[in-house]
Amino acid sequence: MDAAACVAPPAPDLRAQFRRGKTDLIEAFKAARPGASAASRLLKSLARHVDRTLAELWTRAGLPRGTALLAVGGYGRGELFPFSDVDVLVLLPDDSVLEADEALKSAVEGFITGCWDIGLEIGSSVRNVRECLEESAHDVTVQTALLESRLLCGSRPLYEQFGAAFAAALDARAFLRAKTLEMQQRHRKYEDTPYSLEPNCKESPGGLRDLQVIRWVARAAGLGSSWSALAASGVATPFEVRQLQRHESILNLIRARLHVVAGRREDRLVFDLQTSVAESFGYTGGRGKRASEELMHRYYWAAKAVSQLNQILMLDIEERVNGMRDVPMRPITPQFFDRGGLLEVASDDLYERDRHAILRTFLVFQQERGIEGLSARTLRALYHARELMDSGFRRDPANRATFMEILRQPEGQTHVLRLMNQTSVLGRYLWVFRRIVGRMQHDLFHVYTVDQHILMVVRNMRRFFIPEHAHEYPFCSQLAAHFDRPWVLYVAALFHDVAKGRGGDHSELGAVEVRRFCRDHGIEREDAALIEFLVKEHLTMSRLAQKADLSDPDVIEGFAQRVKTPRTLTALYLLTVADVRGTSPKVWNAWKGKLLEDCYRLTLRALGGARPNLHAVIESRKQEAVQLLNLHSMLPGAQDALWNTLELSYFVRHEASDIAWHARSLSRHVKCDKPIVRARLSPVGEGLQVLVYAADRPDLFARICGYFDGAGFSILDAKIHTTRAGYALDTFQVVAPQLDHHYRDLISLVETQMAHALAAEGPLPEPSRGRLSRRVRSFPVQPRVTLRPDERAQHWLLSVSASDRNGLLYSIARVLARHKVNLQLAKVTTLGERVEDTFLIDGPALQQNRTQLEIESELLDALA
Repeated sequence: MDAAACVAPPAPDLRAQFRRGKTDLIEAFKAARPGASAASRLLKSLARHVDRTLAELWTRAGLPRGTALLAVGGYGRGELFPFSDVDVLVLLPDDSVLEADEALKSAVEGFITGCWDIGLEIGSSVRNVRECLEESAHDVTVQTALLESRLLCGSRPLYEQFGAAFAAALDARAFLRAKTLEMQQRHRKYEDTPYSLEPNCKESPGGLRDLQVIRWVARAAGLGSSWSALAASGVATPFEVRQLQRHESILNLIRARLHVVAGRREDRLVFDLQTSVAESFGYTGGRGKRASEELMHRYYWAAKAVSQLNQILMLDIEERVNGMRDVPMRPITPQFFDRGGLLEVASDDLYERDRHAILRTFLVFQQERGIEGLSARTLRALYHARELMDSGFRRDPANRATFMEILRQPEGQTHVLRLMNQTSVLGRYLWVFRRIVGRMQHDLFHVYTVDQHILMVVRNMRRFFIPEHAHEYPFCSQLAAHFDRPWVLYVAALFHDVAKGRGGDHSELGAVEVRRFCRDHGIEREDAALIEFLVKEHLTMSRLAQKADLSDPDVIEGFAQRVKTPRTLTALYLLTVADVRGTSPKVWNAWKGKLLEDCYRLTLRALGGARPNLHAVIESRKQEAVQLLNLHSMLPGAQDALWNTLELSYFVRHEASDIAWHARSLSRHVKCDKPIVRARLSPVGEGLQVLVYAADRPDLFARICGYFDGAGFSILDAKIHTTRAGYALDTFQVVAPQLDHHYRDLISLVETQMAHALAAEGPLPEPSRGRLSRRVRSFPVQPRVTLRPDERAQHWLLSVSASDRNGLLYSIARVLARHKVNLQLAKVTTLGERVEDTFLIDGPALQQNRTQLEIESELLDALA
């Protein structure tokens, strides 16, 4: 077909005509409802609209009759998203050289210029057939784009010549290997999960690209280029084709709506756009859920299904292309075979004939050495067996026994539970788990869906029992090595957040669910009671360690009475560490680890009946501190000048190493006129430990926070003490992004600059107002302030919860300074991008109800 055969009717104003047509189609995208054909029909309509426009431009440019215009890439499939690039190839005969033919070069440049002039964002290339083959031989991306080429205008004989040469040069096996490696690399880039907070609906695992890869490799292998063709060749079943079309339509429409809402090419479901896209689908939220959560839940379910189908079909195609169907199989049991390291069912209808074999699949996978995964046949059989896993399946005693056997195996729980979740078996067997699959937690704390978080906690717990990982958390590994029946902890981890998203206290609701599980699965009463306690109390130890004063014997005694036994304490500690580590890579740090370990050790001592004798504890710490001072050649008794000014509470709240460091730094400056600031690398992990010693005044803590705020430090913890001589002796744990190999210079800078800042007079400077992250802007935390007396009614507890931002702690400190409130203790807890801070305070202003209300109101204003 020559160019004359595809000339579009001339238009008086092609630019206006093109834009008007595109605008009409974008409006149609806005109105389209999810369905099997709506999105595909509109994508094809937009592609046809561009086809007609390009044909008119091609004709007007006057390209020679022996050339051709090809659509390639995604546009070559005949589908186009509202703001996607239009990829085209100007194909030349082999005897044409663009640079040597001025007329040809001028015509091509005129065509490309015309495209841009009317608003077509094209990605163009100009090659002859030989150059196309050479480029595709060295670049799989070019090869993929050319694989989906179609003729738009120009010489059909040239196009057919190109098609025949390209097909002859295409090595299906090499192409499959390259696309498989490329897909694996892409999945790693997106952390191998479809459940990221802001997924890329095109590139993330379970996105549209995973569907395109299937069609690319199938087409290269001669198995068909459409879903119906794959069904005809036996690669996919009719049911799988319907599922593929359904989920592809959902993802297509989400991506198209993203483009429309953003007004540009945008394939990421970023926080800023999730709500708008959700509302465009008619989601309104309600029952404690946001509209965006409803959209994301639907997206995650579609992406999960695409991931499953991608795995099944890619393995099937690989077996066909590489001839793996002829590989001899090693029998494992009468029901299962080992096919080249993959577990294969003995027959396609195995699960229909014997539903018990469904869970036994995973037990065999777990037990059999050398099995690395499930074959395409097994995955397909599981996919089609989902409806068999009904209430009768869940109540079957044999299935319950098999599931408990999986949990009680000496190894493999992490891999097998993840595989069960990927194949939808875990949610079908544990119906309560199914309700949290793909459920996002927009709380600025968790970065995984609930099911992914739970499996991450199981993984963390499992690693405590693996010697190869003992270097990660030695104390946890030491405790785990002496813990009998590890499966008890795996059950608790599996259920600890299983009631999220229902409303109400998920810990209480989860305890009800796990009690039922233990009863149904014949777990003995003692173990069942421990599991239920762990699920119900899985947040308790973290809250205590990060918010309470661990130096208070009554706090430790109360917690000891709650856990009752060392075994329960150890189990709760291990679950707490695994849980905090499984929320987000940003949440765990060495300081939180130390707080939890201190809480564990102090409570274990209390459970042994050793209620601390404060005088004995203080004397022991003083003796240990003196030994450390002797190692630094301090004169005997040099520390007494400082220690004689300190209250007993100072020695209770500080460890011997800190007491010795303070004495070395301050013994000659007990009655100083200027602030003393000393800093060192934190002995408990990343960051610095900063000591401040200065004459006390109401705004001192605010000035300290102001300096840290301006210098870019984040405060993890603050221990505040006032000496009998009227001096503040405060210790801070801080972290900063710039703390690197030049830490000595940074320490010197902190010591000098902070001393000058604290010596300054005048009003407190305004706090900095850093930009809020997109996540905080999209999912703000409602600020909360509570002020109540402590248990002894001697001080007040101030609790603050808000979205994290620069200057937040300084803003709080300014309010306290304004009302001359004294700070005794600060517990600063950062959970992702949410802060939950607790302060122990006192002062005359707190004795008046009116002043209390003023403080709370001003704090809320500062937090907002």
